[in-house]
Amino acid sequence: MTRARLTRICLWAAILSWGIGLGAKIFDLMVLAPAWGASPPSSLALYPYGRHWPINPGNFFQPLSAIILLASLAALIAGWKTAAEYRRWLLLPIVAFAVIWILTPTVFWPIINDLYAVASGKVIRSDADLVQLVRRWFLLDSIRVALILIGFVSSVHAISIPFAHREKRDHLR
Repeated sequence: MTRARLTRICLWAAILSWGIGLGAKIFDLMVLAPAWGASPPSSLALYPYGRHWPINPGNFFQPLSAIILLASLAALIAGWKTAAEYRRWLLLPIVAFAVIWILTPTVFWPIINDLYAVASGKVIRSDADLVQLVRRWFLLDSIRVALILIGFVSSVHAISIPFAHREKRDHLR
């Protein structure tokens, strides 16, 4: 199998997984989050992870993230010996994923824990504090959606342009 073919196969896997992730996050941000964030604290009864919603979204997003990472990394490795201009499009999804990977446990999980603590009645916060927390979630989650969009669009762009073989002069640099 040629490198170009292997790169394209990996890019298709990356595009499909990034696309599924993008659709899921948009649905989460546009449909699910407005329900639980409509008017806290009462709307937090609809917050995932609790007794009213015993499904952990991480059970979907964590395995999908592994697939996204593997497909994007495989595309980068398979296409590593291409021209630098092409390789940038293969590297961009990895950078976007890395930023998401850093932000999720450091920024998002603490917010999730705070919201869950209030939703489960373990912690009481003022309504004003809750509104600010929910607004912060929406803002930061929008940034996460934008990063997923970057990963998706750059993968689509990479597969949409001709496979750029590295020229001999690039190889000598």
